[in-house]
Amino acid sequence: MKVRSHTLRVVAALAVAGFLSVSLGGAAAPAASPPSSGAGPHFYGGPTVDIPGAVDGDVYAAGQTVTISGDVTGDVIAAAQTISISGRIDGNVRLAAQSVTISGHIARSGTILAGNLLIDGHGTVGKDVVATASTIDVAGAIGRDLVVSATELSIDGTVRGDVTYSSSSTAHIADGAVGGAVTHVQPQQPSRVEISPWAAALAWLVGLLYAIVALSLLTVVAGLLIPRVLGSVTDRLLISPWRALLVGFVAAVVVPIGLLILFVTIVGAPLALAALVVFAVLTLATFLVGAHYLGRVILRRSAHPVLQSFVGGLVLIVGLQIPLLNILVWLAMVFFGLGAELLEIRRRHPWSTKPRSDGTDHQSLSSAEPGVTKP
Repeated sequence: MKVRSHTLRVVAALAVAGFLSVSLGGAAAPAASPPSSGAGPHFYGGPTVDIPGAVDGDVYAAGQTVTISGDVTGDVIAAAQTISISGRIDGNVRLAAQSVTISGHIARSGTILAGNLLIDGHGTVGKDVVATASTIDVAGAIGRDLVVSATELSIDGTVRGDVTYSSSSTAHIADGAVGGAVTHVQPQQPSRVEISPWAAALAWLVGLLYAIVALSLLTVVAGLLIPRVLGSVTDRLLISPWRALLVGFVAAVVVPIGLLILFVTIVGAPLALAALVVFAVLTLATFLVGAHYLGRVILRRSAHPVLQSFVGGLVLIVGLQIPLLNILVWLAMVFFGLGAELLEIRRRHPWSTKPRSDGTDHQSLSSAEPGVTKP
């Protein structure tokens, strides 16, 4: 019997148990479920499921407590918080629960997923038991093999076949309890990969070079395609940087909360989704704004926007790659950039139908930044 096949059985049992819990767990049922007529399959669901009589065919049960004290001619597949089997099952059992107690007779095999599994002194399983649980106590009889994964395993009954268990601790097995071989499989510990400082430094350098090439290309393209937009937005930073910082900080805190409230209202969800896309684009664009602004500050007498974006982008990229410092650089980039974008949007009044004049802002910019050509 292969361990891999047993693992697949356990996974299959878990899937079936999940299905049963969802589909049957909410159904109402009396405290004692009456015997079903016919050859089955038979379905039982509710907070408490009690099957005291004979059932012809397979049984599917889900609830908080499942108790089977009658005889079942087919298989039993059940999911619950507590499962107790004291009757006779002529087929197989597939069980998933926090606590499973078997004190009856199971003619064939059992696949069990549980927190605690007990096969008491009156319980018997005719063939194999495959289980995973925190604690497993076998005081009854198992006709063939036992394959389990458990934190604690105790065998005081009898297992006529082999025992294979995966556990970090040694099982308690009474003398003569196992008729075959006992195999203890140690759980595999996750392997630790030690990275040398030279490898880490090389990886950082490669990442830095990639960021410089890729993001510098982005800043150059932006300087070629939207120089007037970058110039207008960074004007807000040159004229009133602290105002832009305040606006950006407030927007970064308030906007996500407002979008979440809109999403919760359901009715405002489409508007929230559209606003989220706009806000994400503005946040990503803060890199271009920050790069162009730094370029204008460093190259104050250079009027070429491409060179300004390129030089400022290099400085910003390096700052974003330095550990710890990159957090401050990123926060400053987002807050200043987002605030400048929002101030420029407010200045342009895209929602207004009245003609506008930019003379006042350009006069302020000329006095704030001598030698820089107006965008």
